[in-house]
Amino acid sequence: MSLAGKKIGFIGTGKMGSSLIRGICSAEIIPCSGIYASDVFEASLRELSESLHINVTQDNIEVVKNSDIIVLAVKPQILKTVLSSLKNTITRDKMVISIAAGVKLETIESELNEGTRVVRVMPNIAATVAEAASAVAQGKSATTEDADDVLKIFQSVGSAIAVQENLMDAVTGLSGSGPAFIFPVIEAMADGGVYEGLDRSSALILAAQTVLGAAKMMLETNAHPGQLKDMVTSPGGTTIRGIYELEESGIRAAFMKAVIASSNRSKELGK
Repeated sequence: MSLAGKKIGFIGTGKMGSSLIRGICSAEIIPCSGIYASDVFEASLRELSESLHINVTQDNIEVVKNSDIIVLAVKPQILKTVLSSLKNTITRDKMVISIAAGVKLETIESELNEGTRVVRVMPNIAATVAEAASAVAQGKSATTEDADDVLKIFQSVGSAIAVQENLMDAVTGLSGSGPAFIFPVIEAMADGGVYEGLDRSSALILAAQTVLGAAKMMLETNAHPGQLKDMVTSPGGTTIRGIYELEESGIRAAFMKAVIASSNRSKELGK
């Protein structure tokens, strides 16, 4: 299925749903006039309608009927209820995308008619600034073309890669939870700057831009992070002194443990 001429519907317009809608509109991969959205919160729908001129309704079934692609952007706790109410409306010519954390493809497929094409995606909160890291897993009835289309959609709000579903818990621990691991790093770096005399605002800007710049260097040069680190650490200089303190504090083990712990929690929630 090509995205050309297709219409996409969103069930749920919370932070992630609305971020994806804005990203798709901005990237123009599907025109705003081809986007439908439903939510129980009328204010959220009104804001999207007024700012983007998409089609809005509080009727989920209306969204499904008008869409070729349906994005389930609801909380995992209510996903089964939503799927049950839509089962007879989601026909085989439609594709379903779920961004509900921890809910397996098998669970989603079991709630829908046999042969329904389902793709599962794990994005992260950086979709709000079009810098999400997303992973896409293809369901048993979804085609390679379906998965490619989903990658295009999520690349409109950042980067997206294809993975096997058994790796989704690892994705959740790494990129799903990852932004929350980096925010304290930025805050701590800024604290160090404040300790040394910088004002708080300046320190936060410098710390955040430093993290952004370092990430962009790695992505754009495709260089190993160790190689980039060595570019900055001159013999006996300031940076290697700081690196030594980080290693003494166990920074690598701390981040590895954080990712592993979050991944394990994702596995628990998926049972």
